[in-house]
Amino acid sequence: MSLVLTFFFFFLHTVCLASVLQAAVKVSPLIEKVSDHKDLKKLLRTRSNVLVLYTKSATSGDSKFKLLSDVAQVVKGQGTIAWVNCGDSEGRKLCKKVKVDPSSKSGGAELLHYKDGTFHTEYNRPATYKSMVAFLKDPTGAPLWEENPEAKDIVHVETEKVILRASAMSSVISPTGCGVCKRMQPVFQQAATETKGKFVLAGMNVHPAEFDGLKQEYNVKGYPTFCYFEKGKFRHHYENYGGTAKDITDWMKNPQPPQPKVPEVQWSETDSPVFHLTDDSFDGFLAEHPSVLIMFYAPWCGHCKKMKPEYEEASPGVLAAVDTTIHKAVGDRFKISGFPTVKYFEKGEDKFTLPHLRSKDKIIEYLQNPQAPPPPEQSWEDKPSGVSHLGMEDFREVLKKKKHALVMFYAPWCPHCKNAVPHFTTAADLFKEDRKIAYVAVDCTKGQNQELCKQESVEGYPTFNYYNYGKFAEKYNGDRGEAGFIGFMRSLRGRDQGKRKEEL
Repeated sequence: MSLVLTFFFFFLHTVCLASVLQAAVKVSPLIEKVSDHKDLKKLLRTRSNVLVLYTKSATSGDSKFKLLSDVAQVVKGQGTIAWVNCGDSEGRKLCKKVKVDPSSKSGGAELLHYKDGTFHTEYNRPATYKSMVAFLKDPTGAPLWEENPEAKDIVHVETEKVILRASAMSSVISPTGCGVCKRMQPVFQQAATETKGKFVLAGMNVHPAEFDGLKQEYNVKGYPTFCYFEKGKFRHHYENYGGTAKDITDWMKNPQPPQPKVPEVQWSETDSPVFHLTDDSFDGFLAEHPSVLIMFYAPWCGHCKKMKPEYEEASPGVLAAVDTTIHKAVGDRFKISGFPTVKYFEKGEDKFTLPHLRSKDKIIEYLQNPQAPPPPEQSWEDKPSGVSHLGMEDFREVLKKKKHALVMFYAPWCPHCKNAVPHFTTAADLFKEDRKIAYVAVDCTKGQNQELCKQESVEGYPTFNYYNYGKFAEKYNGDRGEAGFIGFMRSLRGRDQGKRKEEL
């Protein structure tokens, strides 16, 4: 009898323990439980934006379930959150197949994001409600400003009420991703740290449509906009967009409204050897002069201002100029998209565009012997080498087949990129026979490549990323000479050989 009772209590204890464990891991129905590889493939095939929590056991994700449930509620219809328990038999097979090992991570959990059916990135932003929601609403967007540790002294506000509670505040109002905002953020951060306890410097993203009324009230027409508040009232704007942290701190000691802007000085036509043409006079002038050099310009353009005196002193030849901010028909006709643009006309025909003519000597030399400009230098992509030049359409497909890939994201005009090109090419040529290794280049200025570079978190040029079978592994911050690029790849191959020896 005692043996029967003992077994009964043991059974009861086991059932109760199982019930407690099941209750402990009960998660929101908004978080999809995935048990096997087929389920995962189906989920990724039918959903384009999926964040998956992999845990080493049923309970190791407890601390994240409540947060993920709240996030899932907000992003419903835009993103999906799923859970894989790598501790049970089916989950263990799935995790092994997708090469995920949450036991090696802090807390025994790992968050991976999948976009359009394939792995996109490891979620390594703060595990907060705001950051996760922002990420799932825009997985390829830049991190929130408040995620930057250097912005700890900025008061990050979300509503107008917080601004109006401050007694004195200079606020940068900007969306994430704005070029000028990115340049000014470190300056603003430094000023906030230097004036901590004296002044309040805050940041607010008013790009969403819900803040249209606020933008209208404070005359926010572009980003960034700096607004100064005192005793809860808006006073005026701060407009020194090229300033330093010291400029901001000095200004905060004695805030003054912006000075009236000095109007642009128009290019005087008096006593000038340059003929100033208009939409109406353009064709008639060309008919009267068999050969003309014409400078298309904008009054505010810095390069135009620099070139004006050089252009006026150049002779012999007929020189003319067109302000295309006023005479837009001519500008549109010749597809003028940058300033200054210099063109040579012969018998009324647009013969040559001459980007190399900027100085007096070059202009004089050209007018003495007008001819076609030298052909542009052959692009890196057109030169045969061991470097694979990829774009949005083939980037992920190619990298998936390479065990080790070092990718250089670049812009053709970037001086640091130009310096790195020959060294990167030499390293690529050395390994071009190795099918597991790739040296890849992506021109971030070309078409859809801009979106690709944004997805890969490229914020400056050149950026070097290392990928392992298409999965981002780390940033390369080593030497940018051929020794650095070659040494990095050799170290990876040495690591592979060491692993093979251990297995043997």
